[in-house]
Parts: sequence; structure tokens; C-alpha cells
Amino acid sequence: MKKLLKWLLPLIAMFALGFTQSNTHQVQAATSRLSAIKSRGYIVVGLSADYAPLEFHATVKGEDTIVGADISLAKQIAKDAGVKLQIKEMGFDALIGALKTGKVDMVISGMSKTPERAKQVDFSEPYMYEKQIVVIRKADKDKYKNVADFAGAKVGAQKQSTQEAIAKAQLPDAKIQSLQKANDVIAQVSYNKLDGGVMSSIIAGAYVQKNKSLMMVDPHFATSASPTVVALPKGDTALTAQVNKTIKKVKSQKLWAKWLDEAYTLQNQSDSFWTKYGSFFIKGAINTLIFALLTVIAGTILGTFLALMRRSKLWILKAIAVVYVEFIRGTPLMVQAFIVFFGTQVLGISLSAFAAGAIAMGINSGAYVAEIIRSGLNSVPIGQTEAARSLGLSNSQTLKSVILPQAVKNIWPALGNEFVTDIKESSVLSVIGATELMFEGSTVQGASFQPFFPMMIVALIYFVMTFALTRLLGVVERRFN
Repeated sequence: MKKLLKWLLPLIAMFALGFTQSNTHQVQAATSRLSAIKSRGYIVVGLSADYAPLEFHATVKGEDTIVGADISLAKQIAKDAGVKLQIKEMGFDALIGALKTGKVDMVISGMSKTPERAKQVDFSEPYMYEKQIVVIRKADKDKYKNVADFAGAKVGAQKQSTQEAIAKAQLPDAKIQSLQKANDVIAQVSYNKLDGGVMSSIIAGAYVQKNKSLMMVDPHFATSASPTVVALPKGDTALTAQVNKTIKKVKSQKLWAKWLDEAYTLQNQSDSFWTKYGSFFIKGAINTLIFALLTVIAGTILGTFLALMRRSKLWILKAIAVVYVEFIRGTPLMVQAFIVFFGTQVLGISLSAFAAGAIAMGINSGAYVAEIIRSGLNSVPIGQTEAARSLGLSNSQTLKSVILPQAVKNIWPALGNEFVTDIKESSVLSVIGATELMFEGSTVQGASFQPFFPMMIVALIYFVMTFALTRLLGVVERRFN
């Protein structure tokens, strides 16, 4: 144990020092962000595209495109700065972290200015003011009319949003539930899981227009209207001034109302459901299979090495394998995905959401596969090793030609189950914006305003993929037998 601590403590100190130095470097580099943007020729905006009509997915000229009034603003900012626009989509609660670590240059996602966020990032001048309301079912219109009426009611709001803060502060007697996306709030209100949802009036209006069973009520919150702003890196006065210049232009030329009208037109396209959203499901299914394939390859290779390290007589190799396996198995995949996605950026390595997701899944799977392989190796009778050695085979030859073939036959069912699990677990990666099947299904939920039907399609696709893989693994197992 003392040897293990001697090895671990310096490693932890090294990582801590690296993170501190990286954060200091970010603060110092913030003032030069605009010049860096102009030098590379594009600006990166972060957003959560489930907030129609501000940002949402739509099929434009046969292609999946993120559109909305906020996107028009982002394009105008890029145009005025003389650069192109690049969009990075991720969960709303990951946006501030992405901005702080340099994954994105600005956040335009219907974000309101709050004291807590102001400690982390800077803000532009407001480009819109949003009135906060509550979405309820029409059947309850006589039940909920003001703040006091929501005492004891179950009320939802999007996680880490202004609406969540308002709900917790001004509906203290209500049971507040924080959800990942705005369409999750609407879905739970629609299906009687929640009594109401605190939302921006402009966003709620888009949902209520599509769902005739819902309506908006003004409970007379103390906060009458929230300013919607662009979030920018802390201390970057040059970039903030550039963005404010564009916002001033938008207000003087009255472009915002025009952009909203264009967004509503895209929302109300009359194409069939499959014509508009079929490509989303296909893209998501393909990416999920790619994630699973990469995870199987990485997990098998990494797991084999870890299993052999745990059987090693060298204590350092054994210690590394034990710490790795126990840590990875003891933490959720979602946390590991966040660490890889943001942690690599802090260390100066910029990974896409797809690459970060694939690496996180490979790292996660490796720990579980290691234990599966180790148990398989231990299941081979010791007599097999003794017989091989008596025939003159070396340790490596015994392992390769005698032990591993028998171990693989024993562990194949468990290994196959791990492969099937990899397909389903990729759904966790939607939080960092990796475009797998669950991410695309959630996107369709927000764009179509149908909370239930897209998830049924997602479930069916997952079933088809896992069922087909299970049958294929069964064929291989029978060949082994």
C-alpha cells in the first residue's frame, strides 16, 4: 500500500499543477481571443439546439441544418468580424464549461445573464428580453393562475437555466424538477408527469402552438423579463466589443423580428415526418454503430493488456491496472466523457465531441473487458499451464497457444454482452454533443414538438441493432462449441 501511495501522490500533484497552469494560461490568453479568431478565419459558437424558434434543427434543401433567430445573430457576428461561423452543439449545462475551456468562442443559446454565470464568463449587451411564464395543461387552467397556486405542485425547468433559478426562488412551495432539455419539460407536462414547466414565453409559445392541449399562464413572477445575452470569455474586452457592435446594428436595423419570422416559417414546414426527420435517425444509427465498433476494438485491446498486467509479478504494472480498473468501474461513463471532452482541452488538446466520446467509451469498456478476460484466464485449469510447460513451451507461448484460446471460449458470452451494452451506453454521450442515436432522437423531439413518437422510433432502432448483434454473437458461440 505504501508503495502504491508513493507512486500515486506525485502523479496527482502533477495533474493538479498542469490544470492550474492551464487555467492561468486561459485567463491570460482571453484578451487575444479575437485576434486568434481572425487569424484562423472562423468563430465557434456553442449552443443547445432544442430551443425553437431561437435554435433548432430543420431539414433545409434535404440536409439537417441548425437554424433559428440565434443562428442568424451568430452569422451576423461572424460576418461583421470578417470570419466564417462554426457551430458546436452540446447539452445546455455543458456550454459554460465549453466556453471556459476554449472549446467554443461564444455561447448563443437563449442564455440569460445571472450573477452566478457572471462570475465565470462575461456577457454582451442584451439582444432580447424574455418574459418568464409557466406552461400548463388546458385542463388545469382554472387551477393554476398565480405563484401561490403552485404550492405542492410538481414544476419542471431546464437544468442550469434562468427558468430553473426562478422556479427554485419564486416557487418555494413547489416540487422543482430539473431536466436536461426544454422538450423534456414539455413532454412531462403533456403526459401528466409534471403540473407545469417554467419557460421563456417565446419558447413556450412555439410548443403551445403545436400542442393544443397546453397553454401558457403568467403567474406574475417578481422577475418580469430576463435579458437574453451572448456569453463570452472572461476578460475578453475586444471580442465583447465586437459582439456588442453587431447587437447595436441588429437593434438599429430591426433585424431580430425578421429573423424570428424566418425561424417560424422553417418551424411550420409542411413536409411529412419521415421526409423532415428520417435522415436524423439514419445518421444517429450509423454513428452509434461506429461508436460501438471503435469501443469493441479499443476495449478488447486495452482490456487484454490490463488483464495481463493484473496477472504480472511486477507490482507497478499490477498497481496501475488495479487503480485503472477500480477507478473506471467506480465512476459513471457520463463523468468520464466530461473529463475527456473538457480535460483534454485544458491540457491543450482539442478533441471533437465524437472523438472524445469514442475515447471515453473505449476507456470505460477496457476496464470491464479486463475483468472479463481476467476471469476467463483464471477459469482455465492450472493443469493446462503445467502440461504446456512440461512440453517445453515458454510462458508467452503457453499464454498465446493454450490459455487464451480456452479463455476466449469461456468468456465469449460475457464479452458479447459487453458489446451489446456498448451500443446502448453510447446514448450517454449526447451530453457532450456527440451525434449518436439518442442525441438525434432528442433533436427530433425538439424540432417536431412530439415528445413520444421520436423516442419510439429510437427504441425500435436500438432493438433492431442489439437483436441483430445478439444473433450474430450466438452464431459465433455455437461455432466455438
